[in-house]
Amino acid sequence: MSLKHCECQDERRKLKRRIFCVVLAFIFLVLFVIFLIYVILRPSKPHFVLQDVTVLALNTSSAPGFLTTNIQVTVFSRNPNGRIGVYYENLDIFATYRSQQITLPALLPTTYQGHKDVIVWSPFLYGNSVPLAPYLCDMLSQDLMTGMVLLNVKIDGRVKWKVGTWISGSYHIHVNCPAYISFCEGKDCIGFGPTVKYQLVKSCAVDV
Repeated sequence: MSLKHCECQDERRKLKRRIFCVVLAFIFLVLFVIFLIYVILRPSKPHFVLQDVTVLALNTSSAPGFLTTNIQVTVFSRNPNGRIGVYYENLDIFATYRSQQITLPALLPTTYQGHKDVIVWSPFLYGNSVPLAPYLCDMLSQDLMTGMVLLNVKIDGRVKWKVGTWISGSYHIHVNCPAYISFCEGKDCIGFGPTVKYQLVKSCAVDV
């Protein structure tokens, strides 16, 4: 093997090492910038609260094994970030009973939420003669007898983060708000009236 050939191989190895070092340094630089942005901005998930629920109908009188629901909910969201805005897109809100959806999804308007801003939504949720599994019918009858029904108001959709003029890609957001509906006074249970409003002010679980 000639001396010139050996020198060429050495140069190639050195070039490969330099390229590897440059790529590695670039990766570390990107990770450091991301970490620095995270530390400076400290992004936090939006905070959702179920403020109240107005029950206009919640009964199985239409037909055995079917549930009719008509409620209005008030949900507010607060952006806790001081430097990050939030875009809400394609947000569907609906009610469930023991993991079964009992109302049609209502589409919330696309909204931008600025720094520390609060947004309030008050949609109506409907479900006419929704079929329930037999075991759910039994559980609902027991809950109505005891005077306490647990519904869950859920929101599914997409969010984007905005920092200055930069806007991120879409992220899935899932919100779960428990709503304990009680229609008892002391030891005497009273039936649902034509319209009953329950002030709840319950924090919701938020996954992004």
